[in-house]
Amino acid sequence: MINKRTIQQLVGVSCFSLAAMGAASLASANNWLYAHEEYEDDVQDVYAYKFKEYIEQNSDNTVTVYRFGELGESDDIMEQAQAGILQFVNQSPGFTGSLIPEAQIFFVPYLLPTDMETVVQFFRESKAIHEDFPELYAEQGLELLKMYPEGEMVLTADEPITSPQDLRNKRIRIMTNPLLASTYEAFGATPTPMPWGEVYGALQTNMIQGQENPIFWIQSGGLYEVSPNLIFTGHGWFTTAMMANQDFFDGLSADEQQLIRDAADYAFEEILVHIDGLADEALDMILEASDRVTVTRLDEDQINAFRERAPQVEETFVDMTGPRGEALMEQFKADLEAVSN
Repeated sequence: MINKRTIQQLVGVSCFSLAAMGAASLASANNWLYAHEEYEDDVQDVYAYKFKEYIEQNSDNTVTVYRFGELGESDDIMEQAQAGILQFVNQSPGFTGSLIPEAQIFFVPYLLPTDMETVVQFFRESKAIHEDFPELYAEQGLELLKMYPEGEMVLTADEPITSPQDLRNKRIRIMTNPLLASTYEAFGATPTPMPWGEVYGALQTNMIQGQENPIFWIQSGGLYEVSPNLIFTGHGWFTTAMMANQDFFDGLSADEQQLIRDAADYAFEEILVHIDGLADEALDMILEASDRVTVTRLDEDQINAFRERAPQVEETFVDMTGPRGEALMEQFKADLEAVSN
């Protein structure tokens, strides 16, 4: 059986081309194609299969799900979704930021709260998410169906980290995202954009000294094996978005459009149940699997040393996105204040 790390190493043009050809032929048979960025049983995979479950139980349509590496990396599946080869795609704003600069707002550190209850309420009620973002995605030929949280971001490194000074001269892998680069520059590190398929090997060979991801992804991808020091900085939650090709969606009947929206809502509720406690379970699995792992949870004073550098990242976001991004930031903060109260 091919393991997850082998899949990372096998992502290539031939696999991409064959899968895309298969996708094009399947789409005409009312079989809707859906690709995401994660592995079997990871959060995006669970969401995709809950979506599939609802569609197939409530219609004659079927859904074929493609996991990480089966159709390429994140950029590849987004291109396929925009081209209409895929009907649905699940992609983090970290990658979508190259298409939609405003989506990078999720990478302004210490903007989102750290407790799950408030985070969930924000995703349920935020005007920015439910009214502003759909317009931004539509400009790129995408029907935004759902944004949802996956888990708190956790930094892993070659040694324990407790201050920005500890990150000095460390190359930290990031998604190709200008604002995320600005965040780690503010934190004192050297941000290093890199495709996901190269990360494990780069950590193993010390090409990079760290990376960030939700803890379940660190466990799922085996990153703790080569980057065993886990640092909980409290600086953000990993967010993702599920969307449809706009032309495909607009060409459906009103009933089918509602079916898809209902399926996205159903999967959202199911995923909130799934992620509740998931981080603790993943951490327990990591600690059971390796006695090299260390866990550092920053105290409030240590967090403040990082948090005080966040305003410069917010300024960078506004510089990148202009008046529209500034208005989005104001709405974001208003939404967060409303749920916090």
